[in-house]
Amino acid sequence: MTVLAVIPARGGSQGVPGKNLAPVGGVPLVARAVRECLAAGPVTDVVVTTDDPGIAAAAREAGALAVIRPAALAGPTATSESAVLHALDTFEELRGTRVDTVLLVQCTSPFLTREDVAGVAAAVAEGGADTAVTVAPFHGFVWRAAPGDNGGGGTGDTGGTGVNHDPAVRPRRQDRPQDYLETGAAYAMDARGFRTARHRFFGRTALVRTDPARVLEIDDPHDLDRARALAPLLDAAGPAGAPALPTRDDIDAVVLDFDGTQTDDRAQIDADGRETVSVHRGDGLGIARLRAAGLDLLILSTERNPVVAARGRKLHIPVLQGIDRKDLALKEWCAERGIDPGRVLYAGNDVNDLPCFGLVGWPVAVADAHAPVRAAARAVTVTPGGRGAVREIAGWLLGPSLTPHP
Repeated sequence: MTVLAVIPARGGSQGVPGKNLAPVGGVPLVARAVRECLAAGPVTDVVVTTDDPGIAAAAREAGALAVIRPAALAGPTATSESAVLHALDTFEELRGTRVDTVLLVQCTSPFLTREDVAGVAAAVAEGGADTAVTVAPFHGFVWRAAPGDNGGGGTGDTGGTGVNHDPAVRPRRQDRPQDYLETGAAYAMDARGFRTARHRFFGRTALVRTDPARVLEIDDPHDLDRARALAPLLDAAGPAGAPALPTRDDIDAVVLDFDGTQTDDRAQIDADGRETVSVHRGDGLGIARLRAAGLDLLILSTERNPVVAARGRKLHIPVLQGIDRKDLALKEWCAERGIDPGRVLYAGNDVNDLPCFGLVGWPVAVADAHAPVRAAARAVTVTPGGRGAVREIAGWLLGPSLTPHP
Protein backbone atom coordinates (compact mmCIF):
# COMPACT_ATOMS: atom_id res chain seq x y z
CA MET A 1 0.00 0.00 0.00
CA THR A 2 1.33 3.43 -0.96
CA VAL A 3 0.50 6.28 1.40
CA LEU A 4 1.66 9.60 -0.05
CA ALA A 5 1.93 12.77 2.05
CA VAL A 6 1.76 15.94 -0.05
CA ILE A 7 2.92 19.25 1.43
CA PRO A 8 1.87 22.33 -0.59
CA ALA A 9 4.42 25.16 -0.23
CA ARG A 10 4.13 28.10 -2.63
CA GLY A 11 6.96 30.60 -2.86
CA GLY A 12 4.62 33.59 -2.79
CA SER A 13 2.87 34.65 0.39
CA GLN A 14 0.96 37.89 0.77
CA GLY A 15 0.83 37.80 4.58
CA VAL A 16 4.36 36.61 5.39
CA PRO A 17 6.89 36.85 2.53
CA GLY A 18 9.01 33.71 2.29
CA LYS A 19 6.76 32.09 4.88
CA ASN A 20 7.37 28.43 4.03
CA LEU A 21 11.13 28.85 4.47
CA ALA A 22 10.79 30.87 7.68
CA PRO A 23 12.62 29.10 10.53
CA VAL A 24 10.70 28.10 13.64
CA GLY A 25 12.82 26.46 16.29
CA GLY A 26 15.73 26.88 13.89
CA VAL A 27 14.12 24.71 11.19
CA PRO A 28 12.32 26.00 8.06
CA LEU A 29 8.58 25.39 8.20
CA VAL A 30 8.65 23.14 5.15
CA ALA A 31 11.45 21.03 6.66
CA ARG A 32 9.52 20.68 9.94
CA ALA A 33 6.54 19.27 8.04
CA VAL A 34 8.72 16.90 5.98
CA ARG A 35 10.42 15.65 9.14
CA GLU A 36 7.13 14.75 10.84
CA CYS A 37 5.69 13.12 7.71
CA LEU A 38 8.78 10.96 7.21
CA ALA A 39 8.54 9.82 10.84
CA ALA A 40 4.83 8.89 10.58
CA GLY A 41 4.58 5.11 10.40
CA PRO A 42 1.91 4.61 7.71
CA VAL A 43 3.44 7.19 5.32
CA THR A 44 5.56 5.61 2.58
CA ASP A 45 6.48 8.71 0.54
CA VAL A 46 6.58 12.49 1.00
CA VAL A 47 6.23 15.09 -1.77
CA VAL A 48 6.53 18.86 -1.50
CA THR A 49 4.70 20.67 -4.30
CA THR A 50 6.08 24.14 -4.95
CA ASP A 51 6.90 26.78 -7.55
CA ASP A 52 9.97 28.00 -5.67
CA PRO A 53 13.52 26.61 -6.24
CA GLY A 54 14.58 27.49 -2.70
CA ILE A 55 11.67 25.58 -1.18
CA ALA A 56 12.36 22.66 -3.53
CA ALA A 57 15.99 22.55 -2.38
CA ALA A 58 14.97 22.66 1.30
CA ALA A 59 12.44 19.88 0.70
CA ARG A 60 15.02 17.64 -0.95
CA GLU A 61 17.53 18.32 1.81
CA ALA A 62 14.92 17.30 4.38
CA GLY A 63 14.31 14.03 2.51
CA ALA A 64 11.21 14.71 0.40
CA LEU A 65 10.62 14.54 -3.34
CA ALA A 66 10.11 18.04 -4.75
CA VAL A 67 7.50 18.49 -7.49
CA ILE A 68 7.49 21.79 -9.38
CA ARG A 69 3.93 22.80 -10.05
CA PRO A 70 2.84 24.77 -13.15
CA ALA A 71 2.28 28.51 -12.92
CA ALA A 72 -1.48 28.04 -13.17
CA LEU A 73 -1.39 26.25 -9.80
CA ALA A 74 1.01 28.66 -8.14
CA GLY A 75 -1.12 31.80 -7.77
CA PRO A 76 -2.93 32.93 -4.63
CA THR A 77 -6.29 31.71 -5.98
CA ALA A 78 -5.11 28.16 -6.70
CA THR A 79 -6.65 25.60 -4.34
CA SER A 80 -4.67 23.19 -2.21
CA GLU A 81 -6.67 20.36 -3.77
CA SER A 82 -5.48 21.28 -7.28
CA ALA A 83 -1.86 21.23 -6.12
CA VAL A 84 -2.34 17.85 -4.43
CA LEU A 85 -3.96 16.37 -7.54
CA HIS A 86 -1.04 17.55 -9.68
CA ALA A 87 1.48 16.15 -7.21
CA LEU A 88 -0.43 12.87 -7.07
CA ASP A 89 -0.39 12.50 -10.88
CA THR A 90 3.28 13.46 -11.08
CA PHE A 91 4.32 11.04 -8.34
CA GLU A 92 2.44 8.12 -9.89
CA GLU A 93 3.96 8.84 -13.29
CA LEU A 94 7.49 9.14 -11.89
CA ARG A 95 7.30 6.05 -9.70
CA GLY A 96 5.06 3.94 -11.89
CA THR A 97 2.88 3.05 -8.94
CA ARG A 98 -0.66 3.71 -7.78
CA VAL A 99 -1.24 5.71 -4.61
CA ASP A 100 -3.85 4.24 -2.26
CA THR A 101 -4.09 7.04 0.33
CA VAL A 102 -3.06 10.66 -0.19
CA LEU A 103 -2.49 13.20 2.57
CA LEU A 104 -2.61 16.98 2.50
CA VAL A 105 -0.24 18.31 5.16
CA GLN A 106 0.10 22.04 5.80
CA CYS A 107 3.58 23.24 6.75
CA THR A 108 2.03 26.47 8.07
CA SER A 109 0.98 24.43 11.13
CA PRO A 110 4.42 24.39 12.77
CA PHE A 111 3.54 22.15 15.72
CA LEU A 112 2.07 19.32 13.70
CA THR A 113 3.33 16.00 15.06
CA ARG A 114 4.10 12.66 13.46
CA GLU A 115 1.27 11.23 15.56
CA ASP A 116 -1.17 13.64 13.88
CA VAL A 117 0.05 12.57 10.45
CA ALA A 118 -0.03 8.89 11.33
CA GLY A 119 -3.51 9.27 12.79
CA VAL A 120 -5.17 10.65 9.67
CA ALA A 121 -3.26 8.24 7.42
CA ALA A 122 -4.25 5.19 9.45
CA ALA A 123 -7.89 6.28 9.65
CA VAL A 124 -8.15 6.02 5.86
CA ALA A 125 -5.52 3.40 4.98
CA GLU A 126 -6.45 1.00 7.78
CA GLY A 127 -9.64 2.22 9.42
CA GLY A 128 -12.00 2.31 6.48
CA ALA A 129 -12.74 6.05 6.50
CA ASP A 130 -12.97 7.87 3.18
CA THR A 131 -11.35 11.02 4.58
CA ALA A 132 -9.83 12.14 7.87
CA VAL A 133 -8.96 15.47 9.46
CA THR A 134 -7.08 16.63 12.56
CA VAL A 135 -9.35 18.36 15.07
CA ALA A 136 -8.99 19.79 18.56
CA PRO A 137 -11.64 19.85 21.30
CA PHE A 138 -13.42 23.20 21.32
CA HIS A 139 -15.71 24.59 24.03
CA GLY A 140 -16.20 28.19 22.96
CA PHE A 141 -19.41 30.00 22.14
CA VAL A 142 -19.26 31.11 18.51
CA TRP A 143 -20.83 34.38 17.35
CA ARG A 144 -21.33 35.65 13.83
CA ALA A 145 -21.58 39.35 13.03
CA ALA A 146 -24.58 40.43 11.00
CA PRO A 147 -23.96 41.79 7.48
CA GLY A 148 -22.56 45.31 7.74
CA ASP A 149 -21.38 44.89 11.32
CA ASN A 150 -17.79 46.04 11.73
CA GLY A 151 -17.36 44.04 14.92
CA GLY A 152 -15.87 46.97 16.76
CA GLY A 153 -18.76 47.81 19.03
CA GLY A 154 -19.05 51.33 17.64
CA THR A 155 -21.68 53.31 15.79
CA GLY A 156 -23.25 51.41 12.93
CA ASP A 157 -22.93 47.94 14.48
CA THR A 158 -25.96 45.81 13.73
CA GLY A 159 -25.34 43.13 16.31
CA GLY A 160 -24.37 39.45 16.23
CA THR A 161 -26.00 36.02 16.28
CA GLY A 162 -25.07 32.93 18.26
CA VAL A 163 -23.91 30.17 15.90
CA ASN A 164 -23.44 27.09 18.06
CA HIS A 165 -25.61 28.19 20.96
CA ASP A 166 -28.75 29.99 22.00
CA PRO A 167 -27.58 33.24 23.64
CA ALA A 168 -30.51 33.06 26.04
CA VAL A 169 -29.42 29.64 27.31
CA ARG A 170 -25.93 29.24 28.82
CA PRO A 171 -25.52 25.54 29.66
CA ARG A 172 -22.56 24.34 31.66
CA ARG A 173 -19.63 23.06 29.66
CA GLN A 174 -20.25 19.48 30.76
CA ASP A 175 -23.88 19.72 29.62
CA ARG A 176 -23.03 20.84 26.08
CA PRO A 177 -22.22 18.54 23.17
CA GLN A 178 -18.51 18.28 22.40
CA ASP A 179 -17.50 20.45 19.45
CA TYR A 180 -14.24 20.12 17.53
CA LEU A 181 -12.18 22.73 15.74
CA GLU A 182 -10.59 21.80 12.41
CA THR A 183 -6.88 22.49 12.96
CA GLY A 184 -5.91 22.90 9.29
CA ALA A 185 -2.81 20.76 9.85
CA ALA A 186 -3.39 17.35 8.25
CA TYR A 187 -5.98 15.63 6.07
CA ALA A 188 -6.09 12.18 4.48
CA MET A 189 -8.19 10.95 1.58
CA ASP A 190 -8.75 7.71 -0.25
CA ALA A 191 -6.87 8.50 -3.46
CA ARG A 192 -9.48 7.10 -5.84
CA GLY A 193 -12.31 8.95 -4.08
CA PHE A 194 -10.26 12.15 -4.03
CA ARG A 195 -9.77 12.01 -7.79
CA THR A 196 -13.53 11.75 -8.22
CA ALA A 197 -14.61 14.31 -5.62
CA ARG A 198 -11.66 16.68 -6.23
CA HIS A 199 -12.13 17.85 -2.65
CA ARG A 200 -10.65 16.81 0.68
CA PHE A 201 -14.01 15.84 2.23
CA PHE A 202 -16.29 13.13 0.85
CA GLY A 203 -17.92 9.99 2.17
CA ARG A 204 -17.25 9.22 5.83
CA THR A 205 -14.85 11.58 7.58
CA ALA A 206 -12.87 10.43 10.61
CA LEU A 207 -11.96 12.99 13.26
CA VAL A 208 -8.42 12.58 14.58
CA ARG A 209 -8.07 14.42 17.86
CA THR A 210 -4.91 16.39 18.54
CA ASP A 211 -3.49 18.52 21.34
CA PRO A 212 -5.22 21.93 21.35
CA ALA A 213 -2.06 23.54 22.77
CA ARG A 214 -0.33 22.81 19.44
CA VAL A 215 -2.99 24.38 17.22
CA LEU A 216 -1.51 27.36 15.41
CA GLU A 217 -1.70 28.38 11.76
CA ILE A 218 0.75 30.96 10.46
CA ASP A 219 -1.14 33.52 8.38
CA ASP A 220 0.53 36.79 9.40
CA PRO A 221 3.78 38.01 11.02
CA HIS A 222 2.23 37.94 14.50
CA ASP A 223 1.49 34.22 14.10
CA LEU A 224 5.11 33.63 13.13
CA ASP A 225 6.29 35.56 16.21
CA ARG A 226 4.03 33.44 18.41
CA ALA A 227 5.31 30.21 16.85
CA ARG A 228 8.92 31.21 17.46
CA ALA A 229 8.14 32.12 21.06
CA LEU A 230 6.38 28.80 21.65
CA ALA A 231 8.90 26.60 19.85
CA PRO A 232 11.36 26.20 22.76
CA LEU A 233 8.46 24.99 24.94
CA LEU A 234 6.56 22.79 22.50
CA ASP A 235 9.60 21.40 20.72
CA ALA A 236 11.18 20.56 24.08
CA ALA A 237 8.02 18.68 25.02
CA GLY A 238 8.38 17.03 21.63
CA PRO A 239 6.16 14.52 19.87
CA ALA A 240 6.41 11.05 21.36
CA GLY A 241 9.67 9.42 20.40
CA ALA A 242 11.18 12.61 18.93
CA PRO A 243 14.46 13.84 20.39
CA ALA A 244 14.07 17.35 21.77
CA LEU A 245 17.84 17.91 21.86
CA PRO A 246 20.63 16.72 19.58
CA THR A 247 22.62 13.58 20.36
CA ARG A 248 26.03 12.41 19.19
CA ASP A 249 24.31 10.54 16.34
CA ASP A 250 23.00 13.86 14.96
CA ILE A 251 26.24 15.85 15.02
CA ASP A 252 29.63 15.68 13.27
CA ALA A 253 30.97 19.11 14.24
CA VAL A 254 30.47 21.76 16.93
CA VAL A 255 31.20 25.40 16.07
CA LEU A 256 31.28 27.94 18.87
CA ASP A 257 30.96 31.69 18.91
CA PHE A 258 33.25 33.25 21.52
CA ASP A 259 32.02 36.52 23.09
CA GLY A 260 28.73 35.96 24.89
CA THR A 261 28.82 32.20 24.31
CA GLN A 262 32.07 31.13 25.96
CA THR A 263 32.19 34.37 27.98
CA ASP A 264 29.56 36.43 29.77
CA ASP A 265 29.99 39.11 27.06
CA ARG A 266 31.94 41.41 29.40
CA ALA A 267 35.59 42.47 29.04
CA GLN A 268 38.00 44.11 31.43
CA ILE A 269 40.49 46.61 29.94
CA ASP A 270 43.64 47.64 31.77
CA ALA A 271 45.47 50.98 31.50
CA ASP A 272 47.50 49.72 28.54
CA GLY A 273 44.37 48.71 26.60
CA ARG A 274 44.78 44.97 27.13
CA GLU A 275 41.52 43.03 27.38
CA THR A 276 40.78 40.13 29.70
CA VAL A 277 37.63 38.02 29.80
CA SER A 278 36.19 35.37 32.09
CA VAL A 279 35.61 31.82 30.87
CA HIS A 280 34.13 28.77 32.59
CA ARG A 281 36.24 25.74 33.52
CA GLY A 282 33.25 23.50 32.86
CA ASP A 283 33.21 24.65 29.24
CA GLY A 284 36.84 23.60 28.91
CA LEU A 285 35.95 20.15 30.25
CA GLY A 286 33.04 19.86 27.86
CA ILE A 287 35.18 20.85 24.88
CA ALA A 288 37.85 18.31 25.86
CA ARG A 289 35.24 15.55 25.93
CA LEU A 290 33.79 16.62 22.59
CA ARG A 291 37.24 16.52 21.07
CA ALA A 292 37.87 13.07 22.58
CA ALA A 293 34.57 11.85 21.13
CA GLY A 294 35.88 12.58 17.63
CA LEU A 295 33.84 15.69 16.82
CA ASP A 296 35.33 18.43 14.64
CA LEU A 297 35.52 21.66 16.64
CA LEU A 298 35.95 25.31 15.70
CA ILE A 299 35.81 28.71 17.43
CA LEU A 300 34.41 31.31 15.04
CA SER A 301 34.55 34.97 16.13
CA THR A 302 33.90 38.32 14.53
CA GLU A 303 36.32 40.00 16.94
CA ARG A 304 40.09 39.79 16.48
CA ASN A 305 41.50 39.50 19.96
CA PRO A 306 44.56 37.71 21.41
CA VAL A 307 42.41 36.16 24.14
CA VAL A 308 40.40 34.24 21.52
CA ALA A 309 43.55 32.74 20.01
CA ALA A 310 44.90 31.96 23.48
CA ARG A 311 41.69 30.14 24.41
CA GLY A 312 41.86 28.10 21.21
CA ARG A 313 45.47 27.08 21.93
CA LYS A 314 44.61 26.03 25.46
CA LEU A 315 41.66 23.94 24.27
CA HIS A 316 43.57 22.55 21.24
CA ILE A 317 40.92 23.60 18.75
CA PRO A 318 41.26 25.86 15.68
CA VAL A 319 40.14 29.48 15.71
CA LEU A 320 38.86 31.70 12.90
CA GLN A 321 38.59 35.30 14.08
CA GLY A 322 38.19 38.75 12.60
CA ILE A 323 35.51 37.29 10.30
CA ASP A 324 32.94 39.70 8.85
CA ARG A 325 30.81 37.01 7.16
CA LYS A 326 30.81 34.16 9.62
CA ASP A 327 28.38 32.13 7.50
CA LEU A 328 30.69 32.20 4.47
CA ALA A 329 33.68 31.23 6.60
CA LEU A 330 31.67 28.39 8.15
CA LYS A 331 30.46 27.17 4.78
CA GLU A 332 34.04 27.11 3.46
CA TRP A 333 35.30 25.34 6.60
CA CYS A 334 32.65 22.63 6.20
CA ALA A 335 33.44 22.19 2.51
CA GLU A 336 37.18 21.83 3.19
CA ARG A 337 36.50 19.04 5.69
CA GLY A 338 33.66 17.35 3.83
CA ILE A 339 31.22 18.07 6.66
CA ASP A 340 27.51 18.30 5.92
CA PRO A 341 26.31 21.63 7.43
CA GLY A 342 23.10 19.84 8.35
CA ARG A 343 25.14 17.85 10.87
CA VAL A 344 26.77 20.90 12.46
CA LEU A 345 25.80 22.35 15.83
CA TYR A 346 26.50 26.08 15.99
CA ALA A 347 26.20 27.87 19.34
CA GLY A 348 25.82 31.66 19.48
CA ASN A 349 24.23 34.54 21.32
CA ASP A 350 23.90 37.63 19.09
CA VAL A 351 22.38 38.72 15.80
CA ASN A 352 25.64 38.31 13.88
CA ASP A 353 25.23 34.57 14.51
CA LEU A 354 21.90 34.39 12.67
CA PRO A 355 23.39 33.80 9.18
CA CYS A 356 25.19 30.75 10.59
CA PHE A 357 21.93 29.62 12.19
CA GLY A 358 20.37 29.51 8.73
CA LEU A 359 23.22 27.33 7.44
CA VAL A 360 23.48 24.56 10.02
CA GLY A 361 21.17 21.76 11.08
CA TRP A 362 21.39 22.52 14.81
CA PRO A 363 21.45 26.26 15.63
CA VAL A 364 21.70 26.62 19.42
CA ALA A 365 21.27 29.78 21.47
CA VAL A 366 22.66 30.22 24.98
CA ALA A 367 20.09 31.08 27.63
CA ASP A 368 20.84 34.81 27.71
CA ALA A 369 21.07 35.23 23.93
CA HIS A 370 19.24 38.13 22.32
CA ALA A 371 15.56 37.49 21.64
CA PRO A 372 15.82 37.10 17.82
CA VAL A 373 18.60 34.55 18.33
CA ARG A 374 16.60 32.50 20.80
CA ALA A 375 13.63 32.66 18.44
CA ALA A 376 15.67 31.32 15.52
CA ALA A 377 17.35 28.56 17.53
CA ARG A 378 16.40 24.92 17.34
CA ALA A 379 17.47 24.47 20.96
CA VAL A 380 18.24 26.86 23.82
CA THR A 381 20.51 26.09 26.75
CA VAL A 382 19.36 26.52 30.32
CA THR A 383 22.79 27.93 31.20
CA PRO A 384 23.86 31.47 30.21
CA GLY A 385 26.91 32.13 28.08
CA GLY A 386 30.22 32.06 29.95
CA ARG A 387 28.71 30.09 32.84
CA GLY A 388 28.88 26.55 31.48
CA ALA A 389 26.59 26.65 28.43
CA VAL A 390 29.14 24.77 26.31
CA ARG A 391 29.44 22.07 28.95
CA GLU A 392 25.63 21.76 28.90
CA ILE A 393 25.73 21.27 25.12
CA ALA A 394 28.42 18.62 25.55
CA GLY A 395 26.11 16.90 28.02
CA TRP A 396 23.35 16.79 25.39
CA LEU A 397 25.66 15.05 22.95
CA LEU A 398 27.59 12.74 25.25
CA GLY A 399 25.30 12.28 28.23
CA PRO A 400 25.49 13.83 31.71
CA SER A 401 28.78 12.07 32.45
CA LEU A 402 30.30 13.51 29.25
CA THR A 403 31.70 10.11 28.33
CA PRO A 404 33.88 8.95 26.61
CA HIS A 405 36.75 10.24 28.73
CA PRO A 406 39.95 11.43 27.05
